[in-house]
Amino acid sequence: MSSTRTILGFDFGMKNIGVAVGQELTYTANPLTVIKAKDGIPNWDEIAALLQQWKPQLLIVGLPLNMDGSEQEMTAAARRFGNRLNARFKLPVDWQDERLTTFEALDQLGINSKMQSNTRGDVDRISAQLILQSWLNQQ
Repeated sequence: MSSTRTILGFDFGMKNIGVAVGQELTYTANPLTVIKAKDGIPNWDEIAALLQQWKPQLLIVGLPLNMDGSEQEMTAAARRFGNRLNARFKLPVDWQDERLTTFEALDQLGINSKMQSNTRGDVDRISAQLILQSWLNQQ
């Protein structure tokens, strides 16, 4: 039997970066944590600790696209984040369309778009899970 990869998925944001973990044995993803960011720059030590703990072979970063599929300012920021992950940790990075994942996460949590700050982390983790699960589903 061939080995299965462990994969970390990221929902990039300027203040919070949601993280999920998945693997290719059952092709499932689970929400993991949220890393705080300042103007899109995360605490790289926290990311290094997650990579050390989970030892992924691949990283997936969600691409925030407009509804028509065109790119926006946040798309470029997410690409920069993914490219920095690759440069710092020498792990391959793949991209996944993340349109509507926040709305789906809000729906799963049963909260409206006027969420309180204490639910933001839940939304970001679940969004990362949805991004990673979408990628896994396409494999």
